[in-house]
Amino acid sequence: MEAWKNFDLYSLLDTLVSIGAAFVLGGAIGLERQIRQRTAGLRTNTLVAVGASVFVDMANRLHGHEGAVHVAAYVVSGIGFLGAGAIMKEGANITGLNTAATLWGSAAVGACAGADLIGEALVAALFVLASNTLLRPVVNRINRRPVHEEFSEATYVVYATCSRSAQPEAREKLVDLLEAANYPVRDVAQHAFGQDDAEIEATLYATAVEPEELDKVVSDLEAQPGIRQAFWNARSED
Repeated sequence: MEAWKNFDLYSLLDTLVSIGAAFVLGGAIGLERQIRQRTAGLRTNTLVAVGASVFVDMANRLHGHEGAVHVAAYVVSGIGFLGAGAIMKEGANITGLNTAATLWGSAAVGACAGADLIGEALVAALFVLASNTLLRPVVNRINRRPVHEEFSEATYVVYATCSRSAQPEAREKLVDLLEAANYPVRDVAQHAFGQDDAEIEATLYATAVEPEELDKVVSDLEAQPGIRQAFWNARSED
């Protein structure tokens, strides 16, 4: 029987060491995630590490190092799809990026263990854990600091409310005034505003903005016939 021919106690022990290392190290990464109550916690990260280890170890046994390298490449692709499922977009907010990256790290740890690189797997696990623990206070401190305007990235939008009959002229005037002030328009949207009015929304290309200049554009717009109100605001980029 082929199964008996393939049975090798030494290879089995080697596989046990590889998968055991992946289980322990993936569990350590998952435990930190579980304590913080993340979507991918103890079991998920452990399974990812163990699964990657099994695939790479099997390829290593059947086709040597070359086979292990090929399977490791497929593991990377497969974990990419798994990580994509952990990323959620709710409006302008995106969550799950760190969870997806952690799963990727767990797969790397498992792949190292499956390739019999136990020391490398340990080092990789330590750095994944350090990224999720030691860097957290640094991120929190940076996020609590006020953002200087020159370092921030924002989208600037100029709005003009006008009567619907004056909508074409108001749109043309809005674009002309912005371009005259050296603020090129990336996109212009129009939609109904109440029963008789319309709102024109001009989104600017990413650029440094002088508030006084946009204030002057808004003042000039409000002085135009048919335009009832004009204003601008900025929203931060993700």
